[in-house]
Amino acid sequence: MSQAPSGSADARPAAGRPRDNAPAAPAVRLLTLAPGVRAAFTGRHGGVSAPPYDSLNLSAGSGDSEAAVVRNRSLVAAACGLVPARVTWMRQVRGADVGQVREPAGPAAGGAMAASPAQCRDASFTAVPGLALGVLCADCPAVLLADPVAGLIGAAHSGRTGTALGVVPALVRAMTGAGADPARMDAVIGPAICGACYEVPKQMRDAVATVVPGSGCVTRAGTPGLDLRAGLAAQLAAAGVRRVQTDARCTAEDPGLYSYRRDGRTGRFAGLVWLAP
Repeated sequence: MSQAPSGSADARPAAGRPRDNAPAAPAVRLLTLAPGVRAAFTGRHGGVSAPPYDSLNLSAGSGDSEAAVVRNRSLVAAACGLVPARVTWMRQVRGADVGQVREPAGPAAGGAMAASPAQCRDASFTAVPGLALGVLCADCPAVLLADPVAGLIGAAHSGRTGTALGVVPALVRAMTGAGADPARMDAVIGPAICGACYEVPKQMRDAVATVVPGSGCVTRAGTPGLDLRAGLAAQLAAAGVRRVQTDARCTAEDPGLYSYRRDGRTGRFAGLVWLAP
């Protein structure tokens, strides 16, 4: 597993105060995941949400104003060169279900926040150019996948429960069933709480490590912990995915990212992936 190079961040938030009461440029890190495949990870700055969601919160499920979230999603889409209504969002349920997306599913794509039953899952894939898949995060890793030869991309939310249930291997299998080849896939594991910060009870650590080898660790404080990104890298390797990058930022340590473990009531940043039209 390689760390994503700093040069992969094509777009960064602008410094200084916004002009004419407009928000600062949204914090968006753009990268090329594979030929013809773009990806992005957002931060928490450059949006319109009020505290404690300040300011680029992308999830109304956290309690933020729906109008602010819709505006923030539009700002992020524009920064990525996407049409807001062509960005699809899941209602993440900490499971291992995978669905194929052929069109944005209803108003949750860019307007109202209500999610249809078909959107209640933690992994999606698509073959539609210009249709972006979004994953919301505030400590849990987003995993973005692409097979540019098959013209398929995928995205998964893989927290402790989803990682233990194997949501990312399930996504690889679903994409393979649609014509992808794991040996051709590129993957990136997004920002997440690191193993040095993610303290859990010993029984929980051992239970997850039993089904996800490589995920058990010891925290900076010397207590039982989980390193989900290490576990996910091992799962991807076992599934045949050879090219895996990681964004090494720790959500609990980086004030430019949302962290539920650090802040409690807070917003969500996103991982996004799309086939260039």
